[in-house]
Amino acid sequence: MVDQATLDKLEAGFKKLQEATDCKSLLKKHLTKEIFDSLKNKKTALGATLLDVIQSGVENLDSGVGIYAPDADSYNVFAELFNPIIDDYHGGFKATDKHPPTDFGNMDTIVNVDPAGEFVVSTRVRCGRSLKGYSFNPCLTEANYKEMEEKVSKILSGMEGELKGTYYPLTGMDKTTQQKLIDDHFLFKEGDRFLQAANACRYWPTGRGIFHNDAKTFLVWSNEEDHLRIISMQKGGDLNAVFQRLVNAVNIIESKLPFSRDDRLGFLTFCPTNLGTTIRASVHIALPKLAKDKKVLEDIAAKFNLQVRGTRGEHTESEGGVYDISNKRRMGLTEYEAVKEMQDGILEMIKMEKAAA
Repeated sequence: MVDQATLDKLEAGFKKLQEATDCKSLLKKHLTKEIFDSLKNKKTALGATLLDVIQSGVENLDSGVGIYAPDADSYNVFAELFNPIIDDYHGGFKATDKHPPTDFGNMDTIVNVDPAGEFVVSTRVRCGRSLKGYSFNPCLTEANYKEMEEKVSKILSGMEGELKGTYYPLTGMDKTTQQKLIDDHFLFKEGDRFLQAANACRYWPTGRGIFHNDAKTFLVWSNEEDHLRIISMQKGGDLNAVFQRLVNAVNIIESKLPFSRDDRLGFLTFCPTNLGTTIRASVHIALPKLAKDKKVLEDIAAKFNLQVRGTRGEHTESEGGVYDISNKRRMGLTEYEAVKEMQDGILEMIKMEKAAA
């Protein structure tokens, strides 16, 4: 059973959520009294409770989503809450739906979206992965973090060809290296309040680190939000080269280290917004005519299932008229379809920009 102190915190949190009239999170929308009462006494095999799931959204009432999965089992134990939120966020992924098998598709149909270099500043494709046999951040021990980092850094340090590079552990990192990684916008730092509130930053900086290849076009974050964030990027619009590099890297890592995957939900991640393919393909793009009115830009993007963010990601503003535009859907479609959806939408938006008065 769940202890009384946790139940008291849950009741207080639920009350706070109900009274927050300006809160627009999916947690507030979907956590009904009925679902709350049904789940408040449940625990996962690793001991995670509903409080672990909702505490970030209760503390940060400006959250867009408001829930995290403390371990893989949470997606089943607290399915009554996770399923409607997953369905809502991913634009229709019902409790009866099943995510398709992994498919990176035909690379020849992925192109350079801006060969003349008029609009796209840079292109990036990233995915999240969890290591099989380990829980997610809130349930990890300090020994888990060290063990995972050792396995990951060993594989990454053995990368060859264009993927060859260096792994930098955060523990004991000297100031010069730290500053260099910050200047390159590579270094993630502790202090994201949404993750802090979800209990995802314990034992910091143990087990955390960054790898990048010599050309700085391939990057892996170890134990930031997910166990692994694998990122491929470069200047310009050559989506084909960026996606190809990511796929090569993912295949190499997976051949040596199994990932956590669910038959129904696809690849499992800490945040339900990243489930499924976990793929986020994005461009930094300047569309001055379409972006005269940001609402118009967002409406156009939405037609292609794309999402508009500020230059530095979620919760930020555009810098110099440049926006970050990415695929929104990650579930119910293949990796290839997620990337192709972003590609086709961007090609259309560039066409519209050229035609605009």
